[in-house]
Amino acid sequence: MRTQILSKLDLSPAIFSLKAGFPVAFPTETVYGLGAPIFNIQAVQRIFSIKKRPADNPLIAHISDFSDLEKIVMDLDPRFFVLAEHFWPGPLAIIVKKNPAVPDIVTAGHATLAIRMPLHETARELIAQVGEPLVAPSANLSGRPSPTTLQDVLEDLEGLVPYVIDGGETDIGIESTVLLLGKSPTILRPGHIAKEALENVLKETVQDRYAGPFLSPGMKYRHYAPKAKLRLIFDENQLGKKFIEPTQQSLYKGLREADRQMLDEIEIYLSPSVQKDVALMNRLLRAAGQIS
Repeated sequence: MRTQILSKLDLSPAIFSLKAGFPVAFPTETVYGLGAPIFNIQAVQRIFSIKKRPADNPLIAHISDFSDLEKIVMDLDPRFFVLAEHFWPGPLAIIVKKNPAVPDIVTAGHATLAIRMPLHETARELIAQVGEPLVAPSANLSGRPSPTTLQDVLEDLEGLVPYVIDGGETDIGIESTVLLLGKSPTILRPGHIAKEALENVLKETVQDRYAGPFLSPGMKYRHYAPKAKLRLIFDENQLGKKFIEPTQQSLYKGLREADRQMLDEIEIYLSPSVQKDVALMNRLLRAAGQIS
């Protein structure tokens, strides 16, 4: 298969492919996603096969409009609408009770489903034109740094997907925050939207839990890892000549560039500002294999 690059001005080939059951890579404001229609089990299975993704790693459903919700969820908590009104469209995925019509392969057998409405207009237009929500993990091979450019996607998925929609470099560069609604709202994956912002909107304490049970993507397996060995340095006096001081927007870009240079080892300086960024530290520790 030859992967074709599409302009965001002509989505028709991608829409046809998705409706036919073949996943397509597309841009969001966070990272590029690999999408499949949520009710097409064969298409969803292809996502797992293409990415070499473990079957017990659940997927996030992406919607284009609030009218999509009735197809995939039920018994929504009133706080869901408070969060959605404030943060959607945007990089917040909310875990709620799924509609039984949602295939178990999407949720790894769990009774809950993570949902978000992307801010990226091309992503929402694609979902709307397909006519049903798209499940979309990052458009990379499992375990690799998430893709923030067209080049990143092609490095991993060239020849494995029929189409990639070119949206340029992503704006945020790190995955969405994943929040579980329950007795106490709990962050399962930190992201661009911080705990404090969620607490300000909900007017209650938000817990954080970055280990199992594995209801959210990015909790169980080593993620975001370059081919090179990753060394995390806290003391700047221990740094070598080449090192990375990352931001959310530059982390994956820097890791992939180091791999393009075929470096054996990457040093990342954990400056005080980096250490204060919970989402960034989460990605760095997972990439270095220091948390699972």
